Amino acid sequence: MVAMALLSSSARAFNAPSRRLVASKTFAVNRNLRCGSLPFSKSQLCMSTTADKATSSVSPVDSRYDLENKAQGIIGKYEPQLFEEKIYKWWEEAGCFQPDAKQTKEEAASNGREPYVLPMPPPNDVLARFHRMRGRPVLWLPGTDHAGIATQLQVEKILIAEGKTREEVGREEFLKRVWEYKEEQGGAITSQLRSLGASADWTRERFTMDAENSEAVTEAFVRFHEKGLVYRGEYMVNWAPLLQTAVSDLEVEYTQEEGKMYFFKYMLEDSEEFLPVATTRPETVMGDTAVCVNPNDDRFKHLVGKNVVVPMSGGRTIPVIADEYVDMEFGTGALKITPGHDPNDYAIGKKFDLPIINLMNKDGSLNENAGDYNGLDRFDAREKIWEDMESEGLVIKVDPHTQRVPRSQRGGEIIEPLVSSQWFVKTEGMGAKALKAVEDGDIKIVPERFNKIWYNWLEEIRDWCVSRQLWWGHRIPVWYVGETGESEYIVARNENDARKQAVEMGHPEDVTLRQEEDVLDTWFSSGLWPFATVGWPKNENDPNSDFARFYPGTCLETGYDILFFWVARMAMMGIELTGKSPFNVVYLHGLVRAADGTKMSKTKGNVVDPLGTVAEYGADSLRYSLVTGVTPGQDIPLNMEKIAANKQFANKLWNCCKFVSDNALKDASEEELAALGVDGSISEIEFNSLPLPERYIISKCHTLVADVTKEIENYQLGSAGSKIYEFLWDQYADWYIEISKTRLYEGNGGTAEEAKSARRVLVYILDTSLRLLHPYMPFVTEQLWHHLPRKSASESQASHALMLADWPQMNDDEPLITDDSAVSAFECFQALTRSIRNARAEYNVEQGKKISATVIASGPLKDMIDAELKSLVLLAKLDPDLVFVYEAGSEEAKEAAAVESVQLVVQDGVDAYLPLAGLIDPEKERKRLDRQAQKLGKEIEKLAGRLKSKGFVDKAPEALVEKARAELKQLEDQAAKIEASLDAL
Repeated sequence: MVAMALLSSSARAFNAPSRRLVASKTFAVNRNLRCGSLPFSKSQLCMSTTADKATSSVSPVDSRYDLENKAQGIIGKYEPQLFEEKIYKWWEEAGCFQPDAKQTKEEAASNGREPYVLPMPPPNDVLARFHRMRGRPVLWLPGTDHAGIATQLQVEKILIAEGKTREEVGREEFLKRVWEYKEEQGGAITSQLRSLGASADWTRERFTMDAENSEAVTEAFVRFHEKGLVYRGEYMVNWAPLLQTAVSDLEVEYTQEEGKMYFFKYMLEDSEEFLPVATTRPETVMGDTAVCVNPNDDRFKHLVGKNVVVPMSGGRTIPVIADEYVDMEFGTGALKITPGHDPNDYAIGKKFDLPIINLMNKDGSLNENAGDYNGLDRFDAREKIWEDMESEGLVIKVDPHTQRVPRSQRGGEIIEPLVSSQWFVKTEGMGAKALKAVEDGDIKIVPERFNKIWYNWLEEIRDWCVSRQLWWGHRIPVWYVGETGESEYIVARNENDARKQAVEMGHPEDVTLRQEEDVLDTWFSSGLWPFATVGWPKNENDPNSDFARFYPGTCLETGYDILFFWVARMAMMGIELTGKSPFNVVYLHGLVRAADGTKMSKTKGNVVDPLGTVAEYGADSLRYSLVTGVTPGQDIPLNMEKIAANKQFANKLWNCCKFVSDNALKDASEEELAALGVDGSISEIEFNSLPLPERYIISKCHTLVADVTKEIENYQLGSAGSKIYEFLWDQYADWYIEISKTRLYEGNGGTAEEAKSARRVLVYILDTSLRLLHPYMPFVTEQLWHHLPRKSASESQASHALMLADWPQMNDDEPLITDDSAVSAFECFQALTRSIRNARAEYNVEQGKKISATVIASGPLKDMIDAELKSLVLLAKLDPDLVFVYEAGSEEAKEAAAVESVQLVVQDGVDAYLPLAGLIDPEKERKRLDRQAQKLGKEIEKLAGRLKSKGFVDKAPEALVEKARAELKQLEDQAAKIEASLDAL
């Protein structure tokens, strides 16, 4: 759903406090707040049921909460905390979230209703509920990834607090501690999602480390290897020294930070001449293997081919080379080349076949290649080397310098580029297939503007470093042969398979096999999610399996910030391993921001606590606030005023339903109540028999149904939700409920037949509106729907719940009836009512006073006004004995126009006259105007006197004098108007 855009996140699952939505990278959205992330289950296998378990039949129709709710009635005011938790428990226990909760698998197939499948990112609830009501078997499959880096980091912090390290406790004990941590933290996330109303099928909850998913991860790696897409090589990677693992390019964030530019001398060998060089990282000098200049730089041409001495190296020399890559205007125009610790230098080193020196240990300290600086932390080494260079007279200067600093997205530490042996997946071919899938329309990205970003990234894609030097995660299924060394290895599904291959290669049966210590990038397993969670690879060839029924998925909704982390990788891996795109639509929503549009952060104190917000305002108010008022891909500024206003909307809805159930229906017979239950759209015959206001409100409601249906189908969720709000508040509550009172109550002129029609329409419109609003505000709509007359649920339904009721328009080919002429005529009636109300306000007519009015109209408009005169009397507060409707051009109309009145031009052919004598009490009005005239006279006298003073006019600033003259003119104009009104009286 959205909205549950507050439910989103690239942040990970285990590191949030219990009162906030815990973030799980893969299946959520918005590190700025993102309503959360997805949950871990309660066991290590995360309720690892088989993929096909949920295809079993649902329970018999469950009416427990239905009966309890109806018996209680609509009491008091809207207090969501009294019913939201109860409703969710009922939905879940009744099996309402399962794909076949609305009808059987066979019924859905015979009705042509294809499954609608959503992987878990939380914000899918609007879509899940909408398509479920439209009759599609909805599978919203919940689960979470294992958040490898973030989770290991948290557990290591716990060990450090205990005075231990993971190396000291060992791999087996460390993993045991991680599982314990997961058990403690994981359950909080599911409860948070439940509190927000997520209608996911929790019986299928999955976890990337469960048995079946782990099997899929191994199978995917093996198949990639068999296709020649996996290799091991030495390349430059992003190294996180604190985590002591490589991270992908996408997991590095660049920030603009204040630093220093260090200028120093590179002395020519056997010469007093030097090359001036500038660097931001003096600690890497010991790894330099060349100095590069631009071949067109006249300052340094004569030095190309000569050698320079590496500072503090004991005399090691390196060549001066030339390449147009060097920017002559940056720094000194001479660039130190450190192929082992800079990606650009690495490329130049490859080009010139330069040696690569690795200066760093895994923890970021310098190694033996750094000479005297061996063992120093990289930043301490920076200071020490610079100090020593200064002592040797090699320092030129140090300038302040703003630079882009690469930081680990997880740990926040500064990333160190270094060359390392890692496992890679070739992505060029897979990327081309994913790009083509969008180009050909096999995958549609909403909003479309992200297509360009998709193309640019996939066209420039680099091979994916998938190995991580962690313990928490899926160990890479590679076994090295022999006691030592890594030159010979076997990729296998398990150790037995590896041993079998080793024997086939000529090794003895008892040959030593050592499994790779590294684990796979979490995104590797996350990329398999759409198909691994429904039975791949075990059931990939079974036509009756969940894999056949629920793959490919229909829609993936997520935050735009993980378009490449997760979405592109799912597309690449899905197409490569299954031959099909994993989903048809990628719907990207924005990130939740603070009210002023800035990023939420604890330091700023502007973080919204979702659970605290739910406790105060209700889940529906938060959900609705997140999804409305924005377009796809647009960030969502969230403020408490908006949430409070939407709680007022829910309260308005509550009161509307209370009016219908406690007032409109109180005198209806049991037989009539039974007939009032909505079972499909109103018929044309019944529609045409209704009075104008009823035909108007039904027409507007049916138009709303068509608009909302179309917009949700096209992923315009915000616009659709806003239209429901406007209709319920502005049309149903403010107009039709008020008009219905002229039908329901004899005192307002209502008849028994009119009351019966009004009850029918009140229930029909409210029922339809609750169905439309349900995907956005599921709790309050479910609670209220049980208090309306309803038809029985189908025997195939899990429960008699609104969430399983039919959408108001099940078939797009059968539009609901509307009447444009009725809409036009009633809009004239509305304009007439507003005109009279505005005149009352302008003339300060007392709130309870009823006034006289004469309406002049012709033809059908006159007949319409005549027919609805009692409604006009009620809404405009007119005196029923002093209201007249005359045909335009008649003698009565001419006489009415001659009376001293306020004339209201409503529209062409419709005018209203309000006699002044009825609008005001002349004596009271004269006294009021006299008081105003006296007050204005004093103000005019005072200001005029000031402007006659030379001391003010000559000495005050000209602007101040002009301002005083303008104020005087304004006061004189007001006085003239009051004088004219007094003359009229």
